[in-house]
Amino acid sequence: MQIGGQSLTHAPMQIFEDIISDRGSRYAVSGAPCADEAQAKALLKELKRVKKFAKATHNSWGLLGPDGPVKSDDGEAGAGAIILRMLESAALERHLIVVTRWYGGKHLGGDRFRHVQEAVRVYLAETGVAG
Repeated sequence: MQIGGQSLTHAPMQIFEDIISDRGSRYAVSGAPCADEAQAKALLKELKRVKKFAKATHNSWGLLGPDGPVKSDDGEAGAGAIILRMLESAALERHLIVVTRWYGGKHLGGDRFRHVQEAVRVYLAETGVAG
């Protein structure tokens, strides 16, 4: 497993690519200030305009919005809930975080949840948006 990578900015999303690699699967994390679920979906649509994100296996996300928490696992069962818990722990409201995974051909079991957590940690640390 490798952790590290480069930061690219695609307005308005901040994207950190290739932050985790494990058994062929690769992860990225993205995020941006976000007012509500409608804006979250618009930001996700914008992210997917980048071909590699459109082709990703999963783009899981979470947002603590004004109408309560919203999330999407995008096929990675439980990933959205992990992102929400981490947003709650960081007291980070109205900020979308998306964890992207490109499946590498080998099942990761419970490690995939640790990778989602680590991806959110990287985002929080690199951006300094939380407390």
